[in-house]
Amino acid sequence: MERNTLNQRMDFPQAEWSQAGSILMHTPGQELFNGVIHPSAGLFEYYFDVDKAAAEHKQYINMLEANNIRVYTIREIFEEVDINNLRSLAEKLLTYDISHIDGEDATKMAEYRLYILSQMSRADLIRCILLQPTVTLYRTSLNTGYAAQYSQRPLMNLYFTRDQSITTPRGHIICHINTTQRSPEADIIELCYKHLGKDPILRITGEGRLEGGDYIPAGNMSLIGCGMRTNDEGIRQLMEADAFGHDTVIVVRDHKFWQMQMHLDTYFNIIDKDLCTLCSSRLEAQPDEPEYLTCDIYTRPEGTKEYTLAEQNRPFVEFIREKGFQIIPINHQDEMHYANNFLTISPRHIMAVGGQSEELQHALDRAGVTVEWIPLENLIKGYGAAHCMTQVLQRETYLP
Repeated sequence: MERNTLNQRMDFPQAEWSQAGSILMHTPGQELFNGVIHPSAGLFEYYFDVDKAAAEHKQYINMLEANNIRVYTIREIFEEVDINNLRSLAEKLLTYDISHIDGEDATKMAEYRLYILSQMSRADLIRCILLQPTVTLYRTSLNTGYAAQYSQRPLMNLYFTRDQSITTPRGHIICHINTTQRSPEADIIELCYKHLGKDPILRITGEGRLEGGDYIPAGNMSLIGCGMRTNDEGIRQLMEADAFGHDTVIVVRDHKFWQMQMHLDTYFNIIDKDLCTLCSSRLEAQPDEPEYLTCDIYTRPEGTKEYTLAEQNRPFVEFIREKGFQIIPINHQDEMHYANNFLTISPRHIMAVGGQSEELQHALDRAGVTVEWIPLENLIKGYGAAHCMTQVLQRETYLP
């Protein structure tokens, strides 16, 4: 695998609308099945066809590559990463439950697990990582060996590669995902970054929560959602570590806490330096309604590291308009079909979920937006779409 220029320092303002150079993605496989047989427990919205979902994802990658974007997949990286690093990760995720045996037997099984891991092929180490198997051991009644029950905790949400990290002008930050069952994904993404030659500069820890769908770089400022999945402590850690790389940070406060609008990028998105989208329910909301968005503005003098609160509870729509953005509204029908969760790959050029209303199609056309409509009818039933499935590793430098 050739390495992109990921090692270059990114000291200039970065923008969501700048030309995308490279993207990290994960085409789902066997690990997805357990999620669809009980969608709610798998953090999915509905049942969907696993094989069709994988085919949709591959088509999406092909469309991105047709735009000269280098797509790295997690499996591609796993096929090349140092096998000892892969084995160390698998060691965290393969469990032998020895709670039903004791004494010398328990000690032997702990050693046996390490021995088996040392013998595993690369392909089986990858299976261990993606499926998180547990072997629950019992002594047989005749004392002739062991009986076992087998279970898995597959990483069925891994294809949403937006969530585990963010990429700022300072570098890559590993998130602390809000749901425990997804926590191993952060280790996977960190391993991928290190293989690509870009060590993350920060990892959110403790009570801090951060998910990638809440972060949008916007030229000379960072937008960060605070609500259902990202909290104030996570944002504080970013500011304290000078990880944003912008002198202005806009904390967009969500007061609704609704799964369909779990992240900033589910109700707000940016197409160009002066063009964005916003779900109609947010655009039209009144101050006494939960859909009403406010923002806190943090600034710091140039050359310093400490942020101060410059303005609190500013109406977000007012702020965006003051910044010169034209807003294209997303009606409820299109919102429920993930219209707002598009990926901008260059100014006024987006990759979006197909099947949206003629009203939205005309609005985008009038604004001079090139849209490549992606068939994602299965994948979106996992509660995410084109933006959620991508982690943009590198964009062209934005010079205002």
